[in-house]
Amino acid sequence: MTPTTPTTGNGKSNRWASGVLPYVQMGYYDADYQPKDTDVLCAFRLVPQEGVDPIEAGAAVAGESSTATWTVVWTDRLTTYEHYQAKCYRVDPVPNSNQYIAYIAYDIDLFEENSIANLTSSIIGNVFGFKALVSLRLEDMRIPQVYVKTFQGPAHGIVMEREMLNKFGRPLIGATTKPKLGLSARNYGRVVYEALRGGLDFVKDDENINSQPFMRWRDRFLYCMEAVERAQAETGEIKGHYMNVTAGDMEEMYERAEFAKEIGSVIVMIDLTIGYTAIQSMAKWARKNSVLLHLHRAGHGTYTRQKTHGISFRVISKWVRLMGVDHVHAGTVVGKLEGDPNMIAGYYDTLRLDHVEQNPLHGIYFDQDWLSMPGVMPVASGGIHAGQLPQLLNYLGEDTIMQFGGGTIGHPDGIAAGATANRVAVEAIIQARNEGKDVLTEGPDALNRAAKWCKPLARALEVWKDISFDYTSTDTPDVVATPSS
Repeated sequence: MTPTTPTTGNGKSNRWASGVLPYVQMGYYDADYQPKDTDVLCAFRLVPQEGVDPIEAGAAVAGESSTATWTVVWTDRLTTYEHYQAKCYRVDPVPNSNQYIAYIAYDIDLFEENSIANLTSSIIGNVFGFKALVSLRLEDMRIPQVYVKTFQGPAHGIVMEREMLNKFGRPLIGATTKPKLGLSARNYGRVVYEALRGGLDFVKDDENINSQPFMRWRDRFLYCMEAVERAQAETGEIKGHYMNVTAGDMEEMYERAEFAKEIGSVIVMIDLTIGYTAIQSMAKWARKNSVLLHLHRAGHGTYTRQKTHGISFRVISKWVRLMGVDHVHAGTVVGKLEGDPNMIAGYYDTLRLDHVEQNPLHGIYFDQDWLSMPGVMPVASGGIHAGQLPQLLNYLGEDTIMQFGGGTIGHPDGIAAGATANRVAVEAIIQARNEGKDVLTEGPDALNRAAKWCKPLARALEVWKDISFDYTSTDTPDVVATPSS
């Protein structure tokens, strides 16, 4: 559709005449606009259809994600529409591509307080299906400080979690029970016990273990907590198992979470697929009941992985921090799941730091202040094993949960031996770091020295020494433009 411009008798455009105006003429692009401290700012990567001006495309995104529709409407006269219009204030070409980065500012009055559901319905509600665009991707958001303060944030956060668990100075380590589907409740509990007594801090349900016919949730919870309590008695350490309380409705989720709390679990788990409102509700429950809340990012790859369409996981990281989870899976750099070092660093900084500086290399388009909102513990999982600890600690840091599923349960000497290998490997690399050594270059030597007295670690290093997941043709970093200052 080609817009036609309503005119007055003297040939000038008339904003209030019926008909169709370009979004630029309707006021959704303003190169002179100076974003306010209270504005929500977004950086969209867009590819316009052939013949569509990039500035008009950016204005269209601003319009359709705030107050506009395809034609002039007389009801604009019943409100101070200029106040509620989003403003595209900058459109930058991405070098050597057909892509552009459109910067859009939204007045804070457009959003309901403490509601990720409303924020996302506004920003990503319908513009991703816009015909004028070949593709659209939300790269980053700046959440203004006044809006941040309307959210609870993580139920406990990194510092409080370490105090609750009495675990300091190293990454937390865990594993996902394998096979994640098909085990009876009793055998499932046996896996949890072996992994915890071998040295892990946590074992977890995976995203798709809920309450299937082969193992109903209540039976799993009981056997898992028996395993946790036995392991705690043997080791003298606080242990946990992530009880996945994901269910088909909120009433059932609350019932499962309450039962987990009653039998002594320190942590429950939910899936991203339950939705933003349900996540916020569970975060409120978790804080009220002093239970840690783990979020599995189930399904995120359906809209975060494509580099020109969808949503960057940087943005999801901001949303989950606002919603109030204590943990979220956030990539590993190494392992079987996608993630280059710079991209993952941007995710981890967003989740953990109190102030995140604009950083083009990490895909961070805006400064972000969290105003002392607790950080979220990033979870590294997916195809990792003890031999990768030097890389993992170098790239991901100490405030991380490193989960070795197959890298624990697949150990040739059994589950407990796999857990011991991982625990010794973590402590060997931490010791090397504390001695001032470069963990990336000198960490392998530290592992080999530890393997001389720890047979499980020696076996793990031998079995998985040649395992990697290097598919460089598909594991590519984001292409970034120079972010707005």
